[in-house]
Order: sequence, then structure tokens, then C-alpha cells
Amino acid sequence: MENENTCRRLSELSTAESGVITKVLGHGSFRKRITEMGFIRGKRVTVIKNAPFLDPVEYEIMGYHIALRRSEAELIEVTEDRGTDETAARPPVQVIREDETANRFRHEAGRTINVALVGNPNCGKTSLFNLASGSHERVGNYSGVTVEAKEATAHRGGYTLRLADLPGTYSITEYTPEELYVRRHILEQMPDVVVNVVDASNLERNLFLTTQLIDMNLKVVIALNMYDELTASGAKFDYEALGRMIGIPIVPTVASKGEGIDGLFDRVIAVFEDNEPTVRHIHINYGEDIERSISTLQNLIWQDCDIVAHYSSRYLAIKLLEGDRDTLRLLEGTANFGKIEETVAHETARLEKFYNDRAETVIANARYGFIAGALSETFTPGTADKNRKAARIDRIMTHKIWGFPIFLLLMWAMFQITFSLGEIPMGWIENGVEWLGEWVSEAMPDGSLRDLLVDGVISGVGGVIVFLPQILILFFFISLMEDTGYMARTAFLMDRFMHRIGLHGKSFIPLLMGFGCNVPAIMATRTLESRKDRILTMLIMPFMSCSARLPVYVLLISAFFPDGQGLVLMSVYVIGILVAVLSSLALKRILFHKEEAPFVMELPPYRIPTGRSVVRHMWSKGSQYLRKMGTVILVASILIWALGHYPRPSEAQQAAMASSPEAAAEWQAENSYIGRLGHAIEPAIRPLGFDWKIGVSLLSGLAAKEIVVSTMAVLNNPVAEVSADSAATADGPGGAALTKEAAASDDTGGDDEEVDGMLVRSLQSQRYASGPKAGEPVYTPLVAYGMMIFILLYFPCIAAIAAIRKEAGWKWAVFTMFYTTGLAWVVSCAIYQIGSRVFGG
Repeated sequence: MENENTCRRLSELSTAESGVITKVLGHGSFRKRITEMGFIRGKRVTVIKNAPFLDPVEYEIMGYHIALRRSEAELIEVTEDRGTDETAARPPVQVIREDETANRFRHEAGRTINVALVGNPNCGKTSLFNLASGSHERVGNYSGVTVEAKEATAHRGGYTLRLADLPGTYSITEYTPEELYVRRHILEQMPDVVVNVVDASNLERNLFLTTQLIDMNLKVVIALNMYDELTASGAKFDYEALGRMIGIPIVPTVASKGEGIDGLFDRVIAVFEDNEPTVRHIHINYGEDIERSISTLQNLIWQDCDIVAHYSSRYLAIKLLEGDRDTLRLLEGTANFGKIEETVAHETARLEKFYNDRAETVIANARYGFIAGALSETFTPGTADKNRKAARIDRIMTHKIWGFPIFLLLMWAMFQITFSLGEIPMGWIENGVEWLGEWVSEAMPDGSLRDLLVDGVISGVGGVIVFLPQILILFFFISLMEDTGYMARTAFLMDRFMHRIGLHGKSFIPLLMGFGCNVPAIMATRTLESRKDRILTMLIMPFMSCSARLPVYVLLISAFFPDGQGLVLMSVYVIGILVAVLSSLALKRILFHKEEAPFVMELPPYRIPTGRSVVRHMWSKGSQYLRKMGTVILVASILIWALGHYPRPSEAQQAAMASSPEAAAEWQAENSYIGRLGHAIEPAIRPLGFDWKIGVSLLSGLAAKEIVVSTMAVLNNPVAEVSADSAATADGPGGAALTKEAAASDDTGGDDEEVDGMLVRSLQSQRYASGPKAGEPVYTPLVAYGMMIFILLYFPCIAAIAAIRKEAGWKWAVFTMFYTTGLAWVVSCAIYQIGSRVFGG
């Protein structure tokens, strides 16, 4: 541990601390000047003292002292020199040993290259990332944003490459959160090298992002991906000549086949070491008038040394002319901000008057003009029409008459296969979980610990694992649709309808998935580019009735709707869809009325996906589901178990109830903490026609909707004819926690039909024992229907809330809890109150 080294910024060192320089960041004159002063990789620097106001700081390097502001020292990365104490007298051999130790530290820290992967959507960037990293990525959630970047490490040529796969983006403007995030990552994290992944089959559009990276004055390597498609089209491309022209090395790759990856990272290392002859910084010529405006703004920006040390002044000037508000906010702290703001307004007005167009459009046209000129000298298009195959397929798949029926057929097939095929491994997992629970029950003595393990841990985790096969199959089909290019076509088909309710066409797929399980459906909203569309889709997702609610519907419909059961069930789903549509319209007007995302979406060419990429995508989502949701379900299930298990009856009470397991179970249900909570909330749910037992059932459904049926079975005692065997599993003579007593009623095999029938008869026979409704039935068709609608609309399960928190943040997760439950109360109350007056209860 004494030789442990940590990379830090020079500004973080305390007085008398030393460090060995590993990197010098920053731009322009600062970097040039600081390098000239000896701040180069491998040099030792020591903190001498701070100024009275802690800024600037005096340092010693190469035997002389120099003062730097903390903002400048922030741009110098060092590794700690822990073995050094230059004040102590040591034999010469020890000094040499210390220098060797410092060199080793420097070698380890200095041989780490931070690489950011940037590129357009559908360019194969993530495939390249997965291949380069061996798919050993970790998801990094950065503060203040909801988009995510995957991070991983790779090793090449004695270097450790820290790879960051940034979200796909067409530009680095501030149009979308993803674009702004990519830009901020590059500017604030300052990667050593940026790998710009370019789709070789669509050079002109992909190189637009490259021109913006050129303006940022970064070290860039272009990965010319899908190069096989370019050669197959018969096109001729002198990419080496283009690389020399723009000062960026270009390496052809085929990420799906693993071709060119080694060569790509060899060039990354060469660029990092400044050993790549192709590299040179160029300025794109935007025309005399625009260049004059850029120069005018640069002169003002140069007056703030801190700004130009961190950012390219030319890049900032161009962004100001493009009307970029984020860049303007960045400069608010400069002493001459007022002059900069005034000059920006003047130069923008001058350019727009001269060109009779918006300044940002003029600059974009200039960029494409530069690209067109460069490609005219290096690229010869092929004779093959790359869009011919896609056009033939689209004549069928997006046909104005047949397109929608084909889409519905494919969606039906996807869900049918998902649930029918998924039932087989689900049965295996359920049997395994049941066997494990029984084995633990037999192996351990009676007591709370056994109940915790069986009813809390095993039942809780098992409730999540059983859905894994469906999750994997569902994401397998989603990956197929994404990789083939059909996902974009579904959005194309549905956008007109979705736009009418304030959503993007792509929102349709996650909403459709919500009928299976809300959790993966919420995760699937990542396919939406707009944050507004993602959040709005998540907020209405709980109204898509997931499969976990189906057992409750089946139970209540079987008990109280002997006729037209299919119609009643369909009406519940239809109400969910209607509530989702109306909620979307209302939320759009109230919360998102100022945000409107136009339907600008690429329709990528159809491609045959590789099995490796599909399986990797499928397993990535499945493992993420287990990691993130399994822990939440586990904690919630244990909490529900504890609330139902405590307090325990006294010894006298246990003795009195020893001969009646039903009485013990009812006592436990009514006097447990969750039972008391049910009585506490009864006044709030009484206007809905619900009693305290229904309230407890609804509370238990917060963890998972399947638990509602189990709780109803315990509270309503469908055990009149149940053998003593079921009671033998209770925690002594006093009964057990809620979920254990209901285990028999929640199974689907053996004698369960009899138990289900008993539960149906028990619900039908429930009567109020006291109060103004004494003798009246607790459950009526009206109450049952209102309860189904409440379960449809209220608080989604804990796992869904956790998914919303992960994707959108705590604010929207908490909002979802309250607005769904409030809406459920209002709708169910209206059903009961209006129905009571119309049908007399």
C-alpha cells in the first residue's frame, strides 16, 4: 500500500506535497506556455505555499518556483509521489531508488488514455465499444442528467484505455439533452483522444459532427465503420487523403465483424503520444464575413485567461454566433461579458442581414460546403443504389394500407411468443423457488428467522427471477427490431396518432410493452431522443395494465361477473388506455406545453443483425433488470413481511387460538402493523366502498400486484375446508405472516382450483359485522369493479417506481406515486358513488 498511487489534479495537492505530472490538459496559449515552462509529463512538482487568499499557489519545478492560479493548476494531472521526502538526507542509492519509484508511478498513471467514443446514431459505435472492451462495461450515471454513458477499459500496447461510449448524436448543439451531455462530457472530462465513429455508407451527414470536433481543437481519430458496405457499393474513397486534408487519421473498421479494431487503437495510441504524422490542427474556412465575426469575438474571449485555458476560443466564438445559450451562460462570469453579449448581437445581426438567413443556418451551410469540397476530391460514389433494398422492403412494411396490419401482426407474434415461450422456463424457476422455500422450511426450526427467509427473502427474490425469461425474450425481439431498422418504421407508422396525444411515434413501443411488464417498458423509453417524450411516456406507463394485475382481475370477475366476463376484462384494459390518453393530453398542456419535439427521425437501412450483438443486448438488459429491480423488490417484500408479521400475539392469545388456525391468521392480519395501517386508512377509502381488508390488500400490492390476491386470501379466510396441513406451516399456534397463509391460494396447480373456488365463495359471503352497513355484503359487483379500476390506476409496483427514479430522477418517481394514486381514488370514487345512485349499489 505504501506505493499506491492516485491520479489527482495539481490544484488538489496540499502544501509540501509533491506529484509527478502525467498529463497537461487545456487549450491554446495556456497549454503552449505551461509546456514551455517545464510542465511536461514525468516532471516532479512540489507545492510551496498558497497566497493569503489561497490563490494563486506557488510551486517548485525543475529547481525554480512558479505561481499558478488554482484554475490553471486544475488543468494539470499528477500522480502522488508518496515515497519522496526531499528534506531528509539519504545515501545516493536511496535517491536513485526514489526516482525509480516515482518513474514507476508516473509510468502507470501516464500510460492511461481516456478515450471518448462519439458518433451518430446507427453508426455502429456501441458495437465497436462492446467489441473493444469485451463487453465488460459499467453504467455510469452522471449527476444532473438522465442519459447514461457506458464505461469500460481495454488494454493495448502497454496502455490502459478508458473507454466512454457517449450517447449517439448528430451534432453537439443544445437541441437535445443527449447533444448537450456529449458536449459537456468532452469539454469538462477532457478526454485525451476522441474516436469519432463515422458511418462509411453516409459520409456527408456523419462528417458534420466531425467538423464540430475540429472546431473544438481536440485530438481525434476517425473510425470509418461499416467500411464493407462502402466497398460493396462500388464506391472509391481515398480516406488517407481526406485524413491528411483535415488533419485527422482515418481507420476503416467493420465493428460487427471485429475488423480494424486493433489498427484503430494503435492509431489512438500514436495520436496520444504525438507520434501520428497525419495530425495537424486546421481551421474550417467559413467565408470572409463569418471569419471576421469569429475573429472579433475571439479577441474579446482571449481577455479571460481562465476561459481560453479550458476551451478553444474559436469554438466558443462559433457557438456564440450560432446563438448557443449554454455557451453564453458559460461566459457570464467573464469581466467583459457585457461587451461580449453586445458584440454577439451586433455580429449576428450583421451576418443575418448580409446572408438574409439565420447565422446558425449560414454556418451549417458552410460546414456542409467544406464537407462537399473535401469529398469531391477524395470520394467517388458507387453505381449500386444502397437504398434500393430498403425501398423494396418499405413498399410492404410501411404501405399505407398493409403497413399497420403487418405491424399489429408482428407485435402480436412478439408478445405471444414472449409469454407462451416464456411460460416454460418461468415454470422451472417457479418450481425451483418453491422447492427452495420448502427445503428451507423443513430444514429450519419454526420461528421468525425461518419466516423471514422463506416469506421475505426467497419469496421476494423469486418473485423477480420468475420474470427473467420473459424479459430476455422481449428484449431479444426489441434488439432484433432495432438492429434490423424496423423499430424506426414502427415509429413512422404510429407517429400521427401518438402526436395527437402529445407523444412521439417511438413512444408506442414502450407503451405496448407495458401490457407485459411496466419495468422493462420504462427502461425501453431510452429509445426516445427527447427527454420530454421519455418522461411523459413513463408517466402514463402505469396505466398500461401489466400481467401482474391479471390474477386480481380474474379473481374478482370470476366471483362477481358470471356473465360477459371477457367483455368486463376488456373494459378494464380499455379504461386504462383511455386514462393514459387523457393524462397525456393533460400533462402535455400543464407540464410540457413549452416543449415540442418535431418528428425528425432517421430511417436507417435494413441490416441483418449479428447473433452476438442481439444476445449481448438481450443479456445486458436482463442482468440490469435483476441488479436494479431485484434488490428493490427484496427490500420491499421483507418490509411487507415484517409489517404483517409483527407484533406477535401473547402466549395466552396463542393458547386461545391454538385450535383455530383461521382465527390466528385473522388476528394476525388485523392486529399486525399493516392491519392497523389498514384500519387507519379506512376512512379515506370508505367513499370508494372499500373496507379495511381491501385497504390492506391494496397496501400489500405496493411491492408487487401479485401479492394482492395472497393478502385477500389471508384476510378473507378461504380455509373453511382446508386441511390442517396448511396450518402446520404457521409460526406456532399464533399463525404466520400474510403471504405464507395465502401460499396455497396463489398457486396454479394440484388442488388450487378448489382453493381458488373457496376464495371466490369467501369473497361472495363477506358481510359487514358492525356499523351502518352491518349485514350488507362487503363485495358487490360495483365494489369489485371499482377495486379493479383502482388496482389498474394506483401506485405502480416498487420495481416500476425504482425504474422511473433511475430513468428520470426522484422528482418524477414521487410525482408518479401521488398522481397515479390520486387519479385512482377519483375514478374509483366516481364509479362507486355514481353507480350506487344509478344501480342502487
